[in-house]
Amino acid sequence: MYTSCIVIHYLREKRWFFITLAIQAAMLLSPAPDGVSPEGWRVLVMTVGATMLFITEPIPLPAVALLIILGQIFLLGIDSSLVAKSLMKDSVLFIMGSLMLAVALVKQKLDKRLALLIVSITGSNTYRIAFGISIFSGILASFIGEHTVAAMMLPVALSLLQLATDDPAKRRALGLLFLFSISYACAMAGIGTPSGGARNAIMIDYLRDFFYATDDPATFSYSVTYLDWMIYAYPVFLVQLPLMHLILRHTFKTDITDLGPAVEKLKEQVGDEGSLNGRHYMAILLFLITLIGWVGFSSEVGMGTIAILGAVLFLVTGLVRWQDLNSGVNWGVVLLYAAAISLGVQMRDTGAAAWVAGVFMDILAPFGMDHGIGLMAAVMVLTTFITNTMSNGAAVAVLGPIVLSIAVGTETNPLAVGMITAVSSAFAYFTVIGTPASTIVYSSGLLRPKDFMVVGWRMALMSFTVLLLASKLYWPLIGL
Repeated sequence: MYTSCIVIHYLREKRWFFITLAIQAAMLLSPAPDGVSPEGWRVLVMTVGATMLFITEPIPLPAVALLIILGQIFLLGIDSSLVAKSLMKDSVLFIMGSLMLAVALVKQKLDKRLALLIVSITGSNTYRIAFGISIFSGILASFIGEHTVAAMMLPVALSLLQLATDDPAKRRALGLLFLFSISYACAMAGIGTPSGGARNAIMIDYLRDFFYATDDPATFSYSVTYLDWMIYAYPVFLVQLPLMHLILRHTFKTDITDLGPAVEKLKEQVGDEGSLNGRHYMAILLFLITLIGWVGFSSEVGMGTIAILGAVLFLVTGLVRWQDLNSGVNWGVVLLYAAAISLGVQMRDTGAAAWVAGVFMDILAPFGMDHGIGLMAAVMVLTTFITNTMSNGAAVAVLGPIVLSIAVGTETNPLAVGMITAVSSAFAYFTVIGTPASTIVYSSGLLRPKDFMVVGWRMALMSFTVLLLASKLYWPLIGL
């Protein structure tokens, strides 16, 4: 009897795992659809399974990452050494280095000083602080990338949460508000400038490759300068930011509406620590060096290399110990992100993503959504789907040539379609792996995959509306 109860409990607890396996088995036993290779079909089966497990979480997410690795070896027949090689991309090094830098900054307690700066501007009201965190995160992320800012702001939010309450339930409720304020603001802001995210630079390159026929920039009808991109995209980000805050405050309500006591504790703690000392100045200097490296040299050596270098500098100078990094970094998140990127590479290489895009457009054609504003909406939905299953940079890399070709064939402005694709690649609101910022805040342990789904559809609906209005009303006014 006791054994039966254990089995029943296990099956109930893991039911979505077995449901996922059943769905994948049915897909594998079915013949591959026309137009997609057997390898591409198996990749899509893996993607469906991974997405279901990310959302329902019947097993630990790092275990899902390990299943993705095993699936590439056993289902796709890829040599294990090649799979291992595909895991360690520069962006994975960046996530690893950023998490280590966040731990190093917490060790210096600089996060509390930054938190005090924010609350000194916003006051002690919980929702004003959340909005202040969003503004601070968004403006920085629009210029230096969401990875950097999310890693920097996470310890700031955690400091406020630790001081606000000792009740785990109340802390988690408040954490939902603060952490999503960071991740979604960073994701939205990444569209603001070409330096805000790799996806922007990828689309600019595609536009150049598709339409730039001579060495004279004046002959390039769809050229995009840094300032041009800001004029097109930055207002879209600025309009979304307050709307995002309104959605978060109505979705994740908290009983703690005033952080006055926490702010006072924060002031006391900062005051007890005294003024900045040599270690603080050294930590600030090292982080500034890392930021300068990201902005000025990441194109040559990679953002991940700079992040690892920054972490090493903290170790070499003795500002942090390896034991602190080892215990403070969520290594499962690093593995999760590595496996997700590896799966995205297979979607691209096997043609699975291209097949999905083609099928999607074929379905919409009878409804007149293969041109004009209908095409804009279709591209937006497609990009949002793809970017929630792989990194936004990979999504744009896969979809860019497809959507630009469709734009030319349907006589729709390719620049507008390219901008729609790049901007909507930021709408990765539904999954932990959608954006690096979401992955970083998830490492706090306060968020669950289901939380992303609860708020994600609201965020997506808002962002869809803003972007469609921008493409219909704002962009034509500025000649786009």
